[in-house]
Amino acid sequence: MTTGRMSREALLELIERDEIDTVILAITDMQGRLQGKRIDGRFFAREFLEGSGEGCSYVLASDVDMRTVDGFALTSWERGYGDLAFVPDFSTVRAVPWHEATAVVFADVQTIDGEAVTVSPRQILQRQAKRLDERGWVGFTGTELEFLVFADTYEAAWNAGYRDLTPVNQYNVDYSILGTSRVEPLLGRIRRSMRGAGMEVESLKGECNFGQHEIAFRYAPLVDKCDEHGLFKLGAKEIAAQEGYSLTFMAKFNEREGNSCHIHLSLRDRAGEPIFAGDGPYGFSPVFEHFLAGQIAYAREMSLWLAPNVNSYKRFVEGSFAPTALVWGLDNRTCAFRVVGHGSSVRVECRIPGGDVNPYLAEAALVAAGLRGIEEALPLAPPFTGNAYTADAPRVPTTLREAAALFDASVVARGAFGDDVVDHYVHAARIEVAAFEAAVTDWERFRGFERL
Repeated sequence: MTTGRMSREALLELIERDEIDTVILAITDMQGRLQGKRIDGRFFAREFLEGSGEGCSYVLASDVDMRTVDGFALTSWERGYGDLAFVPDFSTVRAVPWHEATAVVFADVQTIDGEAVTVSPRQILQRQAKRLDERGWVGFTGTELEFLVFADTYEAAWNAGYRDLTPVNQYNVDYSILGTSRVEPLLGRIRRSMRGAGMEVESLKGECNFGQHEIAFRYAPLVDKCDEHGLFKLGAKEIAAQEGYSLTFMAKFNEREGNSCHIHLSLRDRAGEPIFAGDGPYGFSPVFEHFLAGQIAYAREMSLWLAPNVNSYKRFVEGSFAPTALVWGLDNRTCAFRVVGHGSSVRVECRIPGGDVNPYLAEAALVAAGLRGIEEALPLAPPFTGNAYTADAPRVPTTLREAAALFDASVVARGAFGDDVVDHYVHAARIEVAAFEAAVTDWERFRGFERL
């Protein structure tokens, strides 16, 4: 069986030997999902080596239901919803071992005339990685994703209205070997499949909510890790479906603990030497102090990309291990920014994002905020000790509406990403808010059907 990452030449050879007959050409949409086409292998080898695929422009200008919504500059009914070009990045070829004879190639998005589409999440992060490169730095990151697993198929969950589902664990299995063993046939297949797709699996553990688990992968360069993140989420769902289960990465499925996506971030120079380690207090370099100070100072303005959905803000509950106060601490899980590691491994863990985050946008936001902190030489406050839920400090926004307004007004965001990008994502957020406010929820029916 073909496994791991491969070169363009290796892909072509496997296609020629009929070991690969399907190539997934994938882009990432605004919600962080892989979108694209499955292409016959031989057709791909003949037509795509110097060319590109096409896809309707609405794939980067629609909501989670893929509704065509008005108000985006990228596309509209008046402009005819024309095509965008999906240009293969042949440095990203990977086997997809949970499907037969299949590989995936990530693509960058251009107009048909060859111009970059600035609102594409992958290209947004590429531009921030280029800003680091201009300083001689490379960003490395790891994303830790939590998810809830249910012993119900996706179809059964849909038909049940996502009510009364059966979690694969009926009690808290945080760090429990027995708890993870109960669902090891599924989780083991996911781990081995991701290793077969070229990801370096580190560990798996149970979590607090019923049926909640987390798989951690080794860190990688920024764009590379975000590609892996998206493929992992897709693959985990597809494997669960194949095995008769369902799983969700949504930030807050119920009133218990939500699904987090802790993001670890560090910088190195081109020789591989760490940038964050130094001779300052706690072993920090001045660069790290300013970078971390920038992330804290501008976290509220960047929160739209750290918590991008209405549901994201339900997760920020005191005492839930999801942060509320924008402070940093040394190995303090109550803080929004937790510094871990020692010496060359010192890094910052941002604990704000949930499992629903678009990793490209979140990483871009953290890099942009950090670079702004360096540019302004922002001083780093002392680490917070104790319970940060009681801290007298700025808070994570409490609603998507508030986050969108902060992002819209942010001079830092507009300077780092451009007006077109900010306007695009603010408009998308306002569409989500309007859709949510128009919905009648189960909570309202239970509260009001008889008793009001």
